[in-house]
Amino acid sequence: MTTQGPTPGRKFAMAILIAMLLAVPLFAVYLLVYDRQEQSRTARASIAAGWGGPQTIAGPVLVLPYQAQATESVNEGGRQVVRTRLVWRELTLAPQVSDLRTVLTPERRSRSIYEAVLFEADASGTARFALPTDLARFGITADALAYDRAELRFGLRDARGLVGRPPTVIVNGRRLALQPGKGSPATGNAGFFTWLDAGAIRGAPLAVSFRFAFRGNGWLALAPQAGDTRWQVTSTWPHPSFQGGFLPAAPRVSDTGFAATWRIGNLALGRSLVASGDVVPDARVDVGDRFDTSVTAGDYEARVDLVSPVDLYSQVNRSVKYGFLFIGFTFVAFLMFDVIGGVRVAMVEYLLVGAGLVLFFVLLLAFAEVIGFAAAYIVAAAAIIGLLAAYSAAVLRSWRRGGYIAALLTGLYGVLYVLLSLEAYSLLIGALLLFAALAGVMYLTRNLDWNGLRSQSAT
Repeated sequence: MTTQGPTPGRKFAMAILIAMLLAVPLFAVYLLVYDRQEQSRTARASIAAGWGGPQTIAGPVLVLPYQAQATESVNEGGRQVVRTRLVWRELTLAPQVSDLRTVLTPERRSRSIYEAVLFEADASGTARFALPTDLARFGITADALAYDRAELRFGLRDARGLVGRPPTVIVNGRRLALQPGKGSPATGNAGFFTWLDAGAIRGAPLAVSFRFAFRGNGWLALAPQAGDTRWQVTSTWPHPSFQGGFLPAAPRVSDTGFAATWRIGNLALGRSLVASGDVVPDARVDVGDRFDTSVTAGDYEARVDLVSPVDLYSQVNRSVKYGFLFIGFTFVAFLMFDVIGGVRVAMVEYLLVGAGLVLFFVLLLAFAEVIGFAAAYIVAAAAIIGLLAAYSAAVLRSWRRGGYIAALLTGLYGVLYVLLSLEAYSLLIGALLLFAALAGVMYLTRNLDWNGLRSQSAT
């Protein structure tokens, strides 16, 4: 009496079970990619340490102190008594017009296998301030303002990036001495300011010109505040990414760099040029990790990111998500050789082939960190195709069948690279591939006795 082997249906179920078990190492590879990406961010932050973090600039704004009466209710002898006292408050004026020009000079710095994009910025500009004619609407008179105690404030998110020549601020032709701190709320109060006598603003607008250089990494943002803000940015970096609630008008990007111009009005900001409130203490507000370049751009800021053209971790991460596609197509090929070609394939052999397919993504990640994604893809794919082709020839007892597996894997790796390059069409291409695979399996197994019932009835 001959012993019958597993039915085709049982072999199919075993192949599915092994494919499901391989989800565990695939998920481990996904976690490995995430861990290496976080390690890369930490390394880039250490490269940028002492240089300057992502930068946001804001201002200038003119702050005019004034005294106002404040009432408070106190308890004296069991009775509520209302007292009146004089307190200092601040009238903050945004410029009517602000014209800012920034030149970014990028620089790549490496440590081991990690690289960070740093930059030096040269910012210069002009601003014009005028005293509102309707101050009475704010409950303030022009005579109540302490012009001799005025301050002109500039915001810079990471003031430790101020290097090189000292910033210069000129008001009505006079250069003023600068002090640290008292920046803008948009920069966590970080920045610098200057004291000035703004009495001349009662007769004519104040003309302000400024220039300062600073360092940063990752991105540069502007928090506009003027009635009419114009910001010009030029750089030799060929891969900018424009973020935030305001995008530049007709930016020019080429292999030699980019140039972009923003034009933003206070009506778009939903903000008045005049604001009054209590005196703001000169204290830094925590803005989080000053080297974290992954912070999302704000809705009321314009921002340009100096991005790397290829983010290898995101590409490896996307390729891992297609891991089941590789396992499924390869297992289907082995199953067809098993149930149609009559070549017995054991569960352990399915498992070893699946392990090789998962190993491809580990090799891809390891090589990509050293030689780049494209070269790493070729090396990893060639290694796995050679390994599995040789093993398949032994398992399927034919070099010709091993060549079929090698051709299948070559096609799969080629299609995957196309999917990674054409992100917009990846779903369509993947769906068509699955449809073609399902149609092929249906055709090849249309006469297959999955349950083995036909052979039993024949006996």
